[in-house]
Amino acid sequence: MLEKVLIANRGEIALRILRACKELDIPTVAVHSSADTELMHVRLADEAICIGPAGSSQSYLNVPAIISAAEVSNADGIHPGYGFLAENADFAEQVEKSGFTFIGPRADTIRLMGDKVSAIAAMKAAGVPTVPGSDGPLPDDPDEIVAIARKVGFPVIIKAAAGGGGRGMRVVHNEAALLNSVQVTKSEAGAAFGSEVVYLEKFLQKPRHVEIQIIADGQGNAIHLGDRDCSLQRRHQKVIEEAPAPDIDPHLREQVAEACIKACLDIDYRGAGTFEFLYEDGGFYFIEMNTRIQVEHPVTEMITGIDIVHEQLRVASGLPLSVTQEQVRFRGHAIECRINAEDPHTFMPSPGTISTYHPPGGPGIRVDSHIYDNYTVPPFYDSLIAKVISYGETRDSAMARMRQALDELIVQGIRTNTALHRDLVRDAAFQAGGVSIHYLESKLEDH
Repeated sequence: MLEKVLIANRGEIALRILRACKELDIPTVAVHSSADTELMHVRLADEAICIGPAGSSQSYLNVPAIISAAEVSNADGIHPGYGFLAENADFAEQVEKSGFTFIGPRADTIRLMGDKVSAIAAMKAAGVPTVPGSDGPLPDDPDEIVAIARKVGFPVIIKAAAGGGGRGMRVVHNEAALLNSVQVTKSEAGAAFGSEVVYLEKFLQKPRHVEIQIIADGQGNAIHLGDRDCSLQRRHQKVIEEAPAPDIDPHLREQVAEACIKACLDIDYRGAGTFEFLYEDGGFYFIEMNTRIQVEHPVTEMITGIDIVHEQLRVASGLPLSVTQEQVRFRGHAIECRINAEDPHTFMPSPGTISTYHPPGGPGIRVDSHIYDNYTVPPFYDSLIAKVISYGETRDSAMARMRQALDELIVQGIRTNTALHRDLVRDAAFQAGGVSIHYLESKLEDH
C-alpha cells in the first residue's frame, strides 16, 4: 500500500480522501491555499503545506508547488480528487515523471478520453453505443446528405466541426428543411469559425443523463458498480443524483455496463471512471468519460457497499481490485442532494461565515461535508458545501428519508440552495422518476 498520500484538492472531497486514507493507515499531507488554512481536512491531516495564495491558478492549479510539497513531505502518492487537476494529463504525467504515483488513470488514457473524437472512436470499437450521425463531415452531394439524415432519423442536428459553446448548430425536424439548414449552418460556421465543415447527429429531444461507474486495476480486471441518473441539472451542472437510474430495462442496463467494461480493458484503464450517456426511448448514447472520481460517487457506494476511494488507493498501490463482478451486489436506492452556498433564487454564490450548522441524521442518512460552526466559506472556489445522501430499500423510502433530512438540515449565516432541494424532493414529476435533463430549467423558468 502507498506509504503517504498528498491530497491535491480542497473541501468535501479532500476530507473524503483523508478519511479513506486514515482507515487504511496511510499518513496524509494536505496542501492548501492561504485562504483555506481552516479547512477540516487541513486540521486533521498528518501534515499541512500552504502552496500559494487564494487564487486557484496560484495554488490548487500550481503544478510545481504541488510537486514540491510532495517532495518535501516525502509523499509517494498524489490524489487529485475531482475538478482542478484531476483530468489534466500533463499533471498526471508530471507526477509520474517526478517519481510519485498518480492516483488515477495513466496520462495517455486521460488524453485519449479527453478528446471527444478519439473517445467516441474508442467507444465504437468496444461496442459502446454512441450518438448516430454522419461519422465525419457531411459530403457536398445533396442526395448523400438526405440519405444520411434518413438513416439517422429526424430530428437531426447540424453542427459546425469547429464550433463550441453552443454556437454553430441547427436542429432540423424534417427533410424539407434539411438542405437549406446545412447551407445556412455552413455559411455561419465559415463566418464565425473560419471553417465551413459541418457534421450531422441524431438530435435527442428529451434525454436523461445516465452514467455507469467502473473501476479497473490495469491488471486485466475491471468491474462496473451500476448506474446513476443525474438528469436534474441547471446549466449543465448536476443538482440531484440517484442510483440506480429508475425505469431502465435490466437486460439493456447490463448490456451497456458490460460494453463499458470491455472498453476499459481495451484501453487498459486504471482507476475509477464514469461513462456518461444520454438515454432516450430505450437507447443509450455515449457522450464522454470522466477519468476521475465523481461528486456523486456516494450514491453508488450506498447501494453496493463498496468504498470507491479505497479501491482507487488499492489500484494505485499496484494491488488488484478487492472484488470481482460476481461479488458486486446491488441493494436498495440512494439519492444525493448537492447543497451549495448560493442564493436559492438568483443562484449567485453566497460566501461568508456559517454561524450555525446542524447536519441531519437518522437511518440511511450520510452527509459528506467539510463545514462546521464558525467556518468561513471563501469566495474563491466552487460553492458546494455539503452532500446529503439518503438510502432506502426502495426509491420511495430513500425519497422519504431525503425529505426528512433536508427539513432537519440547518445552515445559518449564509444562503444555501436547500429550499430548492426541499421543493424538488416533493416535486411530482421527479418523485415519479425519469425526468429529462431539461426538466429543472423548465421548472425554474415557469417560476
